[in-house]
Amino acid sequence: MAVDYLVIVVYLAGMLAMGWWGMRRARSKSEFLVAGRRLGPAMYSGTMAAIVLGGASTIGGVGLGYQYGLSGAWMVFTIGLGLLALSVFFSARIARLKVYTVSEMLDLRYGGRAGVISGVVMWAYTLMLAVTSTIAYATIFDVLFDMNRTLAIVLGGSIVVAYSTLGGMWSITLTDMVQFVVKTIGVLLLLLPIAVVKAGGFSEMKDRLPTEYFDPLGIGGETIFTYVLIYTFGMLIGQDIWQRVFTARSDTTAKWGGTVAGTYCLAYALAGAVIGTAAKVLYPKLGSPDDAFATIVKEELPVGVRGLVLAAALAAVMSTSSGALIACATVANNDIWSRLRGIVKAPAEDSADHDEVKGNRVFILIMGIAVICTAIAIDNVVEALTVAYNLLVGGLLVPILGGLVWKRGTVHGALASVVVGGLAVVVLMATYGILANEPVYYGLLASLAAYLVVSFATPATDAAVLAAWRERLAGRAPEAESELASEPAATPR
Repeated sequence: MAVDYLVIVVYLAGMLAMGWWGMRRARSKSEFLVAGRRLGPAMYSGTMAAIVLGGASTIGGVGLGYQYGLSGAWMVFTIGLGLLALSVFFSARIARLKVYTVSEMLDLRYGGRAGVISGVVMWAYTLMLAVTSTIAYATIFDVLFDMNRTLAIVLGGSIVVAYSTLGGMWSITLTDMVQFVVKTIGVLLLLLPIAVVKAGGFSEMKDRLPTEYFDPLGIGGETIFTYVLIYTFGMLIGQDIWQRVFTARSDTTAKWGGTVAGTYCLAYALAGAVIGTAAKVLYPKLGSPDDAFATIVKEELPVGVRGLVLAAALAAVMSTSSGALIACATVANNDIWSRLRGIVKAPAEDSADHDEVKGNRVFILIMGIAVICTAIAIDNVVEALTVAYNLLVGGLLVPILGGLVWKRGTVHGALASVVVGGLAVVVLMATYGILANEPVYYGLLASLAAYLVVSFATPATDAAVLAAWRERLAGRAPEAESELASEPAATPR
């Protein structure tokens, strides 16, 4: 294992070095939170794919393949579909808004202060998303070093917090590009073909497994529908995803770069399911499906390759964890803390003031510590992830998409939708259980009903607010133009 250890150590040291380099680039709020809105197509596509394909998509995706066969690809497949939908239909308009958070978009659209309430829901989602990724460090470091769970979480979490705090989105962008390359080589180019060959090829796999393992719908229609509701729609509205859209240098980059990333996710989904299916042939009696990834890596891969593939798993976890962490800190600082203190700035306002960068840096550190402590206290990754997406979809899907596509929606309707949908999800999770489908089904319906009823019952949004909103969507607002003019000419590609 000495060679494997060396590969991992070099990888982790590289992540910290990227964080230090990124610190030199992040000298303004825009640079720190959205990488100066200057990412070109290649870097944008790689970083977007990196953040949406985390530990759940890698370790969990292989586990679903082990349990259900090829239909286990559906969870990650719906993530890819959501990213494609976001990129094709919404990302260009989102990028032109020149905001920093989803709540700022809601304030612009509705002309009211929906920011604190929507910010609390979004903060809870991003926090739990970061927690689920951080928990996954325990699995990887256990395979590598037979490390205590708490120590593994502290070690992995501390590295992510360190480089995220140092350079903000620039550090995260640079590390995500490395992580994207490592993931592609480790999972798609190495683990996938090796696993299939070790299992005897597709013909041997078909002979040794039940036919339902090769049924595209074997996981069940209701499960697929739930995945679409939670993950496809979740991709449309998450702060962690929108914050990456804000990094694109143009709406064209956001649209086509995101489309490439979404297509990559579809391929990654199928790869994970095939690897899991091969693991079922090789190890038919594992204690848990989630052990499939670690087992096949540990037992079937040669020295050096094993280290690279484990680095790929670590990359998947780190990319999602760092993206969720900066999103959580951005929401906590800009949407909750600043508003509670009465310091509400124009959404597109930018400043080269180092104190503003320092404030966001402090919030990343605080949220990072909170994430590590919460991850140590929670054991069930699936439950934590389900809570995160139920709150996001049940509380925020309707007012966000409604604001983008329906001009009659009002600020009162949006607030009612957030409150009713969020409370319904919480109550229904307590009633039916966290993993039940009913909370997101009925919570979403309650949110939609509240949005429609209250919007029709209250005065329409002021015409001046809607006019300003249309100008921002078209990228013609003075705030957007002034920010663009203030950015340096250099453009990373």
